[in-house]
Amino acid sequence: MTTDRYVRIIAGLMILATLVLAHVTGQADLGQLSWLWLTAFIGLNLFQSGITRFCPLDSILAKMGVRRAT
Repeated sequence: MTTDRYVRIIAGLMILATLVLAHVTGQADLGQLSWLWLTAFIGLNLFQSGITRFCPLDSILAKMGVRRAT
């Protein structure tokens, strides 16, 4: 695995961990619809893209003509 993949995995886990901790301590209510669900989606996406090497945004940007890193 490359450092890029580790960074994505760890960043995704940190985002999800902070959301869970905020919910458990009563600072955020994830039981209701809020913008925090977007944060949860981003965290899950970072985590899964680090494991599977598939990132939807990467695919979208490539189709728009943005060059991929080598």
